[in-house]
Formats: sequence, structure tokens, C-alpha cells
Amino acid sequence: MDADAAPPPSPARSRAVVFDLDGVLLESEHLWEEMWVRYAERFSASWTPEDTTHVQGMSAPEWSAYLAERAGGGESAEACERAVVDDMVAALEAGRMEPYEGAVAMVRDAADRAPVALATSAPRRLVDAVLDRHGLTSSFTATVSSAEVARGKPSPDVYREAASRLGVDPAHCVGVEDSSNGLRAAHAAGLTVVALPNPTYPPKSDALALATTVVDGVAGARAAVLALLDGEPDDRVDGHDSPSRASATAPGATR
Repeated sequence: MDADAAPPPSPARSRAVVFDLDGVLLESEHLWEEMWVRYAERFSASWTPEDTTHVQGMSAPEWSAYLAERAGGGESAEACERAVVDDMVAALEAGRMEPYEGAVAMVRDAADRAPVALATSAPRRLVDAVLDRHGLTSSFTATVSSAEVARGKPSPDVYREAASRLGVDPAHCVGVEDSSNGLRAAHAAGLTVVALPNPTYPPKSDALALATTVVDGVAGARAAVLALLDGEPDDRVDGHDSPSRASATAPGATR
């Protein structure tokens, strides 16, 4: 861990949960990259894995400004965002954007115990469409897009706003995140952080070190979140032996 970084808070009984969306509940990080590449290619520009890492966690206004400039096509950030989000909505409607196996059940199980919020970098139009399609709208007490706060991740704004809308002090909230910028944001906001690393887009080691708990998959994240809500001792908050995440592909798959 960076010598200047604050140590992760010790697990204690938590009163609320704030989930990230892309890469935690939804298998969609690769689709964002696909659409960013597609937009850049419209103007014969390249988009690299480093570009993806750079913008992950940014709000839509932030990444669209970066992408529009990177593509060099002369379009506004607003036009760039609209084109990319249109493609993402089309992917959702085509059945290409599914929750990870067990993710829907994890949210519902948490919501049975405590208020649950979403703190995501996805724009509002996509957030609402995703939650509606997958039957999760009623499970969330609050949902916040980082486009609705001053700064996207890694700034803590979206997590602080989510906790505020829940009426719970951030110090009493669990945050579940997968990306470097997301982990930094949740930690900076003062949440107890459960890290669910995305194997395709693994977080930086310094960001991962900010987490109180690191788990291997959705089953591990569920166990860690419920243990924190139930106030179980530290040695019960452990997901390293959990199975890796898998996408639910069959229409009737249990999630």
C-alpha cells in the first residue's frame, strides 16, 4: 500500500450497501470498450487498452470529452456520448448485457437486510434501462450516476451522494467495486470497501490495497456483504475461496 494512503477501515456492522454496476453486477466493461473503439474507428483513430484504463470510472461527460478529442472527428462531447450510449442501449436490448450469475440475488438479499444504492459511472438513460430489464428497480432505495455529481470516480462524489440519498453515514456503508478508480472513490468516501476484481480489467495493486476485503467472485462478494450487514466477525468476511464469476447466459439461469 502507498505509505500516504489511509489504511482500510476495519469491518464492523454496516447499515447500507452501495454497489457499482459495470463489472460488479453487470458483465458490460468489455462492451464499453467495444463502443469506445467503434466510435474512434469512425474517424480512423485508434483506441488502446491504456485509453480504456484511463477512462474507466469517469462520468459520461468526462469520458465523452476525452473520446471526442481522441477521435479527432470534430464532434462535440455530447454527440459522442449520445452515439456510444445508443450503442450500449442497443447491446442491452439485444441481450448482450447480462448480470453476472448470482448478482441479482446478491442485490435482493442485501436489500432484504438494509437500504441499497447504486453508484455508477453509467449515464442515467442506461442505468434505468438496465435495472428495468433485469427486474432490479425496486431493489434500490437510491441510484446515482456520476454524471449527476461534480466529479466522476476516482473522486468520492458519487459514493458520498449515494450514502446521502440513503440517509446513512458513509462510514456505515459497504461499497462493492471492481475497478481501480472505483475502489479509490469508495475508499475516499469513507466506505468499507469490498473489492471484486475484474479479471479482464484488473485493478492496480495500490487501489486493491484500499479494500477491506478482496473476493474472487459474486458468491464471495455476497458472503462478504451479508457478513458485514449481519455484524459477523472479521474471519467470516472472506471470499477468497469462492468460485470465479460467470455470466448468466441461459434465459432461465439463476442469478
